[in-house]
Amino acid sequence: MKRFFIVVLLGLIWTVHAEEDRKTILFLGDSLTAGYGLDKTQAFPALIQAKIDSLGWAFDVVNGGLSGETSAGGLRRVNWLLRREIDVLVLALGGNDGLRGIPTTEMQQNLQGIIDRAKEKYPDIQIILMGIEAPPNLGDTYTTAFRAVFPALSEKNRVPLIPFLLEGVGGVPELNLPDRIHPNAEGHRIIVETVWRVLKPILESGEK
Repeated sequence: MKRFFIVVLLGLIWTVHAEEDRKTILFLGDSLTAGYGLDKTQAFPALIQAKIDSLGWAFDVVNGGLSGETSAGGLRRVNWLLRREIDVLVLALGGNDGLRGIPTTEMQQNLQGIIDRAKEKYPDIQIILMGIEAPPNLGDTYTTAFRAVFPALSEKNRVPLIPFLLEGVGGVPELNLPDRIHPNAEGHRIIVETVWRVLKPILESGEK
């Protein structure tokens, strides 16, 4: 009886240590990240988790997407999200700033603020920045300035950049919902591959 108890206890201890060894990836974004119009299991963060699980890697994905979120909103709630230890932050905000015509300098300050807070809380955190495009009806001056924000932040903070989250998906009717803004399930599967090209090497290094 005592031997059985010891075996069970050791099993519990191993389980606790295994859970403690797992790392966390936070996707901080808007409706594109949240999987607007779809079941959350069809959104690209959940599909990334499935890829990770298939490889047996010890990473948990947290979907921090919120429909309608702007860079300012992300900055307001990032401290709450960082209460959980985060090892990798995938920052995917800015789309709603563009839709609202928010000044690009303001958006850049907000995104920089999120990066600064994440690094301050977790100095070893790995950050990936996702770019997005502003709608063309806002004019060339705004769209050019908007597009320039993401590479500027990437260079300043020395973090990898995915230039366009919706690469191969944006503007393709059959890959989007009827609103022609939000990707459908097939669109999210394409986004996974765009993200995975940059995320996979970071996770591989964390597994070593």
